[in-house]
Amino acid sequence: MTTIETSDSELIVSVKGMDRIFAFKSELRIPLTHVAGAERAADEARTFWHGIRFPGTHIPGLITAGTYYESGRRAFWDVHDPERALAIHLRDEKYDKLVIEVEDVNAALAQIASACRMAGAGGPPPAA
Repeated sequence: MTTIETSDSELIVSVKGMDRIFAFKSELRIPLTHVAGAERAADEARTFWHGIRFPGTHIPGLITAGTYYESGRRAFWDVHDPERALAIHLRDEKYDKLVIEVEDVNAALAQIASACRMAGAGGPPPAA
C-alpha cells in the first residue's frame, strides 16, 4: 500500500512496508504541475495484463508492484486490493501513470484535486 501527501508544489507517494521490496521503490515525488489527472482504477487493477514488468512483482490476486511497460508507456504500480486502486496520470515525468492502492480513494482524489488547484497546476484537475 501507499500513502500520499501533498506540499505546496509536490505530490509525494510513499510506498509502505514490504511493498518497498516488491516495488523496488520507497518514494516518488512528482511536481503538482505534472499531474494531469486522477481517477479510480479498480477495473484496470483487476485485469491480468499490466505490461512487461521491469523491475517488479506480480502475483495474481495478491500484488502488482513495480515498473511496467505497455505500448511504449511506463507505469508504476503498487496494488493489492483493486477496490482501493487509484490511477494518477502524469506528463513530463519518468512515469506516464501511477496506479497505487490508498486507504481511501475518495479522500485521495479530493486531496490531489485540491493540491493541484492550490498550486495552479495547468492541466485539468484530477477527476473524481
